[in-house]
Amino acid sequence: MSSAARFRRAARETVSGLPREFWWLWTSTLVNRLGAFVATFMALYLTLDRGYSASYAGLVASLLGLGGVVSSLAGGVMADRLGRRPTLLVAQSSTAIFVALLGFVRDPVSIAAVAFLVGMASNASRPAVQAMMADIVRPEDRVRAFSLNYWAINLGFAVSSMGAGFIAEFSYLAGFLIEAGMTAVCAVVVFLRLPESRPSGPAAREAKQDVGLGTVVRDRRFMGVVGLSFLVALVFQQGSVGLPVAMGRAGFTPADYGMAIAVNGVLIVALQIPVTRLIEHRDPKRLLVVSSLLAGYGFGLTVFAGSVGVFALTVCVWTLGEMINAPTQTGLVVRLSPVHGRGRYQGVYTLSWSVAALVAPLMSGAVIDHLGAGWLWGSCAAVGTAAGIGYGALMRRLPAQEDTAAETETVEAASGPAKPEVSAA
Repeated sequence: MSSAARFRRAARETVSGLPREFWWLWTSTLVNRLGAFVATFMALYLTLDRGYSASYAGLVASLLGLGGVVSSLAGGVMADRLGRRPTLLVAQSSTAIFVALLGFVRDPVSIAAVAFLVGMASNASRPAVQAMMADIVRPEDRVRAFSLNYWAINLGFAVSSMGAGFIAEFSYLAGFLIEAGMTAVCAVVVFLRLPESRPSGPAAREAKQDVGLGTVVRDRRFMGVVGLSFLVALVFQQGSVGLPVAMGRAGFTPADYGMAIAVNGVLIVALQIPVTRLIEHRDPKRLLVVSSLLAGYGFGLTVFAGSVGVFALTVCVWTLGEMINAPTQTGLVVRLSPVHGRGRYQGVYTLSWSVAALVAPLMSGAVIDHLGAGWLWGSCAAVGTAAGIGYGALMRRLPAQEDTAAETETVEAASGPAKPEVSAA
């Protein structure tokens, strides 16, 4: 069998057998990421176009993260109480409005306030998306489904990153308006095509009484994963926060940054299918340790970059860590979450990324302003190493594999024998 035939067969096996609802959710994710311009050029917009300092750009990015911190838990609770679909509709509609507004405000206080609202609205949808995906996909297919969703995120990111740099040179306002429009399209897709997936019935109502935020916080094993997720997220945030500022300070243009960071999405689009097949049945402990080290040292190598090509090579290293980490860690979180508390568990997990989005810009801006970019990249290597050691220690106390059959029985008891009960919300 030729290599092309093997690739086609692998691709067919990777995408087959997933429910129709998953593909509509996947489509919504893809459309959202195709229009995700603001996160890519926000730091450049504030420092180069508006003339603010790196510290102010870091403050605004942190307010985006603070908004996410506020909405992570609220979005998770809403997904469990109100449903996945209503949560997605409210979050995406609000995001479209606030992103458009962000393109028109001019004074520093208004920019900071609207950035906070953007972060709060956009992050509220994440627990609902992840909980809905876990609802509608069989346990044995979840790593594959999360990988495909991650692939959609990065397919859109590859396109939007390349476009963001050139759009920024033409008009930053156009970027804000395009993202707002694409987010509104996502809300339309959810409204027209996605039914509610939250498990329902007597068994579901009884189980929900036992799961609250206190239950999540007292789950030490899960909270250990959340803490390590925060460290990894702190490193990965530098791709959109520290890297553009450092490249701008070094004399590179927005288009240069757009081309370098686009390697991240292009590489994932090209390799995610074979990587998915490679990691689907591997030991998550080793995968998480390796991915943490690749992330830390990938960013650490940025200290040696002096051209767009070398920046792109360092992006390749930490992108490999990202490809391994994202579906592995998301699958682990679902395995540790009770069926009827998925929204809350996903909300707390999302909180780790939201807090990282809050801390990382402040850290990177202050470090670059006062110590230089080299110290930032060295810190990334140290944090990645710490996360790898932490995963190695924590995973020794975790079961190697969850009993998916028991989970399937729980889902069937609440939702029906084949898939979760769906109804028009």
